[in-house]
Amino acid sequence: MVAIEVTPAAREQVLKIMERQGKPGAALRLYVQGGGCSGLSYGMTFDKQETGDEVAFEGHGLTVVVDRSSAPLLEGLKVDYLLGLEQSGFKITNPNAKSTCSCGKSFSA
Repeated sequence: MVAIEVTPAAREQVLKIMERQGKPGAALRLYVQGGGCSGLSYGMTFDKQETGDEVAFEGHGLTVVVDRSSAPLLEGLKVDYLLGLEQSGFKITNPNAKSTCSCGKSFSA
C-alpha cells in the first residue's frame, strides 16, 4: 500500500473536474514519467479502469491508483490544491524528491 495524502481541497477540486469532464466515478491516476527539467515529472489523469498492475485506495469518495513502478517514488506524497494570488493549482509535496524544479512539476530522486 502506498501512503498518499490528498487534501480535502485537492479532493474537492478533482471531483469537480471529473464532473465537468463527464467522468464521475473515475479514479485519479498518479504516476511518474521521464522528463521535465529535473529528470522526472508527475502525471495525473482520470481512469475508469484499473490495469491490475497498480495499488489503489479510496478515501472520501475518491479512488486513487498508482502503478507499481511509480509507487516507490510517490510514497508519502501530498497532493494539495491552492487558490490564491501567489499560487493557484495543484501542489505536490514529495518527501522522496532530492531536488525539484522551481515550478514544482519535476523532480529527481
